[in-house]
Amino acid sequence: MKQQIASLTSNILNPFLVSVGIIVFLSFTSVPNPLDALRWSLIAVALSVLPIFVVVLYLVRKGSLDTILTNAREQRLKIYILSGVCALLGIITLSYLKAPALLIAAFITGVSTALIFMCINVWWKISLHTACVAASVTVLLMLHGWTATATVALVPLTAWARVESKNHSLAQATTGAILAALIALVVFYPFIKV
Repeated sequence: MKQQIASLTSNILNPFLVSVGIIVFLSFTSVPNPLDALRWSLIAVALSVLPIFVVVLYLVRKGSLDTILTNAREQRLKIYILSGVCALLGIITLSYLKAPALLIAAFITGVSTALIFMCINVWWKISLHTACVAASVTVLLMLHGWTATATVALVPLTAWARVESKNHSLAQATTGAILAALIALVVFYPFIKV
C-alpha cells in the first residue's frame, strides 16, 4: 500500500506536471487579462515542458531511457542538456516577445538549476522530483508569503515518495529540495522587485 501511494505521489508531483502548474500560475499572476495569461502559459509550456516531454518519450520508445520519469544517473545527461537548451531558447524567445518578468525569471531559474544539477549528476543522482516541487514552493512563498505555507507540505511528501519507491536515497531527495529552493531564492527573487 505504501509503495502504491508513493508511486501515485511521484506520478502526480512529477517535474513535467509541476512545471506546467508553476508556468500557468506565474502567467496568471503576471497578467490581469485571462486570455493573455493563457497565451503566455501556452507559449511557455511549448518552449519548455512540451519539447522535453516529447524527446523523453521518443528516447524511452527508442530504448535510450528506461522510463519517462525515473532513469539511471547515466541516462540523465541528455535530459539535463535538453532542459538547459530549452530553457535558454525560452529565455531568448520570451524576452523577444516581451513576456512577463516572472516567466522569464522562471526560465532563468530553470537554466541555472539544469546546469548545477547536470554537474552534480556526474557523480550523484540528485532528485529532480523534490527539486522541482521545492523550487515551485519557494516561488509561491516568495510571491504570496504565509498564504502559500500549506504548499510546503508537498516537499517532504515528495521526498518521502521518492525514497519509499526506492528511486532516491533520503540524502538525494533532501539535497535536491534544498539546493533547488536556494537556486530559486537567489535567481528568482530579484525579479519580484522588477
